[in-house]
Amino acid sequence: MDFKHRLPGWLAASFVIFVTAGWTFWGIAELYYEGWGLPFPEPLAYLIPGVACLIFTLLALRWPRLGGWVLIGSGSLFTIWWWNLTARRAGGLTWQIVLGLFPISGLLIVSGVLFLLEGRYRRQLRIDGWMPHANWLRRNLSYLIAIGIPLSIIIGVSAFQLPGILSRYDDGDYGTRLIEGNGITLIWAPSGPGWNWRQEWGGFPSWASLSLYGRSPIGLDDKWKLPTSADDMSATGLCAYLTADGLSLAETSQSIWRMPTVDELVRSLGRDGKNAGCVWSGEEGQLTCAVTPDKDTPLWNPSSPPIYYWAADELNAKDAYYVSYNGWVNTQPKTFGNPRHGYRCVREP
Repeated sequence: MDFKHRLPGWLAASFVIFVTAGWTFWGIAELYYEGWGLPFPEPLAYLIPGVACLIFTLLALRWPRLGGWVLIGSGSLFTIWWWNLTARRAGGLTWQIVLGLFPISGLLIVSGVLFLLEGRYRRQLRIDGWMPHANWLRRNLSYLIAIGIPLSIIIGVSAFQLPGILSRYDDGDYGTRLIEGNGITLIWAPSGPGWNWRQEWGGFPSWASLSLYGRSPIGLDDKWKLPTSADDMSATGLCAYLTADGLSLAETSQSIWRMPTVDELVRSLGRDGKNAGCVWSGEEGQLTCAVTPDKDTPLWNPSSPPIYYWAADELNAKDAYYVSYNGWVNTQPKTFGNPRHGYRCVREP
């Protein structure tokens, strides 16, 4: 009978610790992947879901009734928001998507219900004269596990990721660069409007804004929401207005620089100052490379925020391709612009 009454509490603690561990792993991994290079404290934003789950966990372990209702409420709101966002992006929900989302969203609701049962059980124990265990370790074991698991994840991921990040190849030259190898020889724009021109709002231009830069009125403002195509990127794209030295933008199209294609970006990826030998099959996903590329010079600036480069190619009327520094090709809506999606213009030697 004691096992039956204690089971909901054990399950609740296990579920919520599992969710916290999942979000902690995602947060610290994304901090080193997407967040590294962003101005401090912006990278810490990736840890917010894990920290929030940990707070909810500790709250529920201490006061299961209060924590249970908090988990039910916050879990329900988050599940509705996240599932709705995923459904819009994916064009609907499938069983595969639901099963993938439930463990780190819907499981919070289940944990909350189980903590309510645990709260009822603890109240009865107090009525019966129950006292906490005299041994400090036994008394606080659940808290130590709840904190220890995400802390171990942070330490483990950091120990794995930091050595590679801190040893990235950086020759300090962020000017015009000739990059050749793997069947591609191109000149890449220097720092300035042709390479990761950060906007006042903190991010970088969307694919749509870049492609319509030359459309009257010339500029990037308010063009992210307009329909555009690969033809626009070629004719009125920002790169076409870049002056020969790559340091400024002209009032008329110069037709010297252009946006690189997916294949050109892929074949120019490198590591430790050498070509990574990547090739693109024409599909989204991970590339086939001789070595895993990294965010190294001369193609990237290791200390700058962007980890993706927009390509000139489009998937359809709404989405365009981008290439990540570590050897992936994916697509996103042309309207997206953020601190991680950069670009770099190219020209022929």
